[in-house]
Amino acid sequence: MTTPEHKRFDRLPASDAERDNPKQATRVEVLEWWETRFGIPPATFKEYTFWEKGTGKVWLLHGEVPSPCPIEALGLHCLRTRQEHWKPTTNAVQRFGQAATRNRIHLDLRQAKVFVEGQDVEIEWDGDWGYLIATTDIADRSVVLGVGLYTYGELKSQIPKGRRVAIE
Repeated sequence: MTTPEHKRFDRLPASDAERDNPKQATRVEVLEWWETRFGIPPATFKEYTFWEKGTGKVWLLHGEVPSPCPIEALGLHCLRTRQEHWKPTTNAVQRFGQAATRNRIHLDLRQAKVFVEGQDVEIEWDGDWGYLIATTDIADRSVVLGVGLYTYGELKSQIPKGRRVAIE
């Protein structure tokens, strides 16, 4: 009996030559996207395998399992593909965002408070529009808060509802 595609994890093909479905991302494309968009070097993900569950929901796993893998969850949900603009997850940027050298937007503490509450932040940014890694300083150290979508002078918080925090 085979497991339906939406209920199993399939390892991403390493390259275009190994891909059966032209809409499915490859490992090479995922690594290039992280490097191009955020400057995160491919070596950062050397010990990880990439998996797709459903349509464009990419997960990463530190380790190996047979493919396909008919289980409910595997590793860390890291990226949504198969849409016009790929979207990184909050978990992924909190885990790997410190390695980013591009498209990081720094928020002061007031802005960071608004952002983690799930509200939008008005802020000027002279970099690329689209998904950015939002950071702030805590105890003289840069901390990754999560993903924001920047357009028209506004950073739209992408913090999931269940992860939003009210800070006094």
